[in-house]
This record gives sequence, structure tokens and C-alpha cells, in this order.
Amino acid sequence: MSSRPAETVVASAGLSAARLFPLGDAAVVVEFGEHISPAVHLAIQAFDAHLRQRPFAGLRACVPAFTTLTVHYDPWVLSEQGQYQPYERVCQFLLRRLLDAPAAPPAATLAAVEIPVCYGGELGPDLAAVARHTGLAPAEVIARHAAPTYLVHMIGFAPGFPYLGGLDARLATPRRAEPRPLVPAGAVGIAGAQTGIYSLPTPGGWQLIGRTPRRLFDPAADPPALLHAGQHLRFVPIGEAEFQRLARAY
Repeated sequence: MSSRPAETVVASAGLSAARLFPLGDAAVVVEFGEHISPAVHLAIQAFDAHLRQRPFAGLRACVPAFTTLTVHYDPWVLSEQGQYQPYERVCQFLLRRLLDAPAAPPAATLAAVEIPVCYGGELGPDLAAVARHTGLAPAEVIARHAAPTYLVHMIGFAPGFPYLGGLDARLATPRRAEPRPLVPAGAVGIAGAQTGIYSLPTPGGWQLIGRTPRRLFDPAADPPALLHAGQHLRFVPIGEAEFQRLARAY
């Protein structure tokens, strides 16, 4: 007998086929595919924007990820004080929204966020290891890492931590054999075919090639996270003196 939760398969006129299944008793996962792709990302962003524009009573939050959008809701509100089953009710609302959702999110109007990074040295202690693994000179590792415009696929692991798509395939490097007990906030790392930025001081096993002085998460700010899913960013190489100056400014 399968242990997979009950699901509803839907075909939408505006979006590709999606699968709904429960996550606990106050959330439903809307899955748009099994593999990361630009089409799946656009479908998630389109549906996320559509729900924000046309929320239903009891909607608490939407959390986009690589292939899913998790919709958190208030079961008591959805049940109308116990008259209905909340999961079935929220699925009904989501089915209606999927049918009239646009195929793409609203056109982005903001330019890519620029993230200054000081590569190598004490701020990027694994740059040499990445260079050895890839067979590239450290300067070429930096150039290749700073060349693309990256897509923020999702925020996860820690508040404000962005998982980025667009890393040059030549830079793919396995995680460290032994994770560090503490990685500083702002550290820029590579893990497999992904690159990302540590938003808070946490343990971690990514290969650290640099650090940014920008704060990715500030609980006192509004919003507290600098980045969100669907944004684009570019890394801008800077020297250590500029890093120290910006660190004081930020």
C-alpha cells in the first residue's frame, strides 16, 4: 500500500498540469513538475502572483520552491467554523484559481540586484579548492562565477538564503567532506551545480569562494529578506578595501 498522501490532479487552461496534496493539517502543496526548469519556475511564479492578487479567506502565506508552491491556510476559517472539511475546501479554491491563472507572472520591472563580492583570501577560503577541482585558474573561477545573471529559484535552509540557478557548469564542485561548524553571514558558496549566499551565521558544507558585505536578512527591515523567489541578481567582484568600506556602510 502506498504511503503517498491523497492527491488531486488538475489540468489548467492557463498553467501546465498541477498536483495537489496535503502538508500537515494547515497547508497544501501545489506541484507543477518533478524537475527544475524555466517553465516550472514561471508557472510557480504566475500562480503565486495570482493568489496574492486574488486571495481567498483563510489564506495565510504562499511559499515557492523549485517545483512547488506551498499554500498555508487557516483550517478554522476554511471550514467556516466547522461546517466543511478545510482541506477539501482549500483544494476547491485552488482548483478555481488554477483554471483562471495566467500562464506567466507579471513582467518584471526591476533590474537585477547587484551583490558585491570579495573573492578569495580569508573571505573565500575554498576558492583554491574549487580551482583545483575544476582545473581552472582562480581568476577564471571568479570571472565565470560573476558572469551570469542568476535566477532566485527559492529561499530556504535559513531565512533569506537564496538558491540560485544559472551557475556555469564548469564550476560545479562537490560540497566539503567536512562541513564547517560556523559559516559567516554573506559567505558565497558552491555546492554541486548550485551557488548561494549564506544569509545568517550557520553551519554549512558549501565551498566558500567569497563574501558579500550586503545583509541578506535583517529582522528589523521591511521586508526582512533582501531577495525573494523570481528575482534576478548579479555578482560584482570587489577588492578587500571596498569590502571593508561597504561592510561599514551596510
